[in-house]
Amino acid sequence: MKVNIVKYRWFWIGFSLAILIPGLIAIGMCFVKYGTPIKLGLDFTGGTKLEYRFFQRLELEKVRETLDKLNLGGSNIQLSKVSKDGSQVLILRSRTIQERKSTQKKSSQKEKLDRELKKSFGDFEILSIDTVSPIIGPELLTSGLLALFFTLVGIVLYISYRFKRDYAICAIIALIHDVFILAGLFAIFSLMWGLEIDSLFITAVLTVIGFSVHDTIVVFDRIRENSKYLGKNKTFGDIANESINQTLVRSINTSLTTLLTLGILYLFGGETTKNFVGAMFLGIASGTYSSIFVASALLVWWREIAKKKRQPPINEKKVVAAVR
Repeated sequence: MKVNIVKYRWFWIGFSLAILIPGLIAIGMCFVKYGTPIKLGLDFTGGTKLEYRFFQRLELEKVRETLDKLNLGGSNIQLSKVSKDGSQVLILRSRTIQERKSTQKKSSQKEKLDRELKKSFGDFEILSIDTVSPIIGPELLTSGLLALFFTLVGIVLYISYRFKRDYAICAIIALIHDVFILAGLFAIFSLMWGLEIDSLFITAVLTVIGFSVHDTIVVFDRIRENSKYLGKNKTFGDIANESINQTLVRSINTSLTTLLTLGILYLFGGETTKNFVGAMFLGIASGTYSSIFVASALLVWWREIAKKKRQPPINEKKVVAAVR
């Protein structure tokens, strides 16, 4: 299997732009709608998330009416598809809902909510209850963003030290490409389906960054090793093509085994890890693509531009004199 990145480089870059541009537009729309690049989940905003499984079909308007009675009208409500056994899952995100304390005699807000839901929709099963303090949520977001920032700075410094300037810049562009691809796709999901990110999303981004850089370094190392043959009837584009084809099978096999595992986890794993596994799957797929096609195509393009700049301008008078 041989891939000619030089011949089709604008196709590879164009394919990336076709995903990046809608993602960047979605990030801008999320800023307008939510005030953040992606809709933030409970981990970052604080509040309570409740998941109930009811044994009958629910109506969204009736759920809203029930919540309005308890002054929870501004809550975010999601209903899953009705399963084969006729049950349906209700996911409720709201401001912090207080549970009964040991010294409390009156019914807590949570108990009142359970009673109203049972009265309106029948028996249910509580799947999960998550409560995050409004103080802890922003702290988690700040810590996650700081971890992401310092990771990016460390990787940029390492790549700049390890490679020449053109190699380093192209690797960093590929890294930024992967981060924005992942963020853009999740911004689209937030706008379309109200998807929210939690602290596991930051973990997924950090993992994807490490995977992407590792793959890019493997390809660039091979290009650097083969550069000793440059000039022996071979252009830099030829060297890059040969280097990619030498590492292609290894890169694809490594990614496929990882993606296969993540795909199985997404399909058969728990609901709580689906966003994390989905982010890992999309990010690793993007990282593999960028290290093979985007980073190398940019490097070849950079070298071609640099070569043209080094060539002295043609003196037309000397050419005419030489012909005469």
